[in-house]
Amino acid sequence: MPRPSQTLLSRAIIARAALELLDEQGVEALKMRTIADRLGVRGASLYHHVKSKDDLLDAVAELINDEIDLGPLADPGGTAGIAAYAHGYRQVYLRYPHMIPLVARHRVSSDKALRGYDALLAALTGAGCGPAEAAEAAAAIDNLVLGSALETFTAGFTRAPAEYRPGFPALADSLGAAEAAAGGLAGLDARGFGLGLRLILAGLPGVCAG
Repeated sequence: MPRPSQTLLSRAIIARAALELLDEQGVEALKMRTIADRLGVRGASLYHHVKSKDDLLDAVAELINDEIDLGPLADPGGTAGIAAYAHGYRQVYLRYPHMIPLVARHRVSSDKALRGYDALLAALTGAGCGPAEAAEAAAAIDNLVLGSALETFTAGFTRAPAEYRPGFPALADSLGAAEAAAGGLAGLDARGFGLGLRLILAGLPGVCAG
């Protein structure tokens, strides 16, 4: 059979091209015409598969959500599965930091994303939270995951720890200790995320019992 004269399109192909564009050039580059040029098609042909830019963001979010493992949330009655899920969730968004500002203010509409939140809330209620407390805990975990994937604490400190002394002795001491810890300064953001997550999960019994 003769080969088609133009690129075959699908919702997933368009979403993947958009995600690659975001990774390479950032949010400002996310335009339908730019995606069409990347795929070698006319801009109007994209609208057969995605209805609008909002729909495009839905499609990109679907791709990312497909990478988030919900399996750990099936662990009944404990927080270990919630912790494993949160760490995996963060690792996915560390790969796609340019999507975080878009996702953070975008509606949750894909079935996979909705299933993820439903599974998290079910795990939290299984751990002893009532529905209201589970919603608060899910919001805290979501904020921690996306915030920690977007912001790097250590990137703000460009000098060697000792150079912050004598003007900022507590900062110098803490950064020096973090540098000496396992994983060094490069691992501080991940350790900080882990601490924040442990604090949230350790506080659940008191919050949910109240």
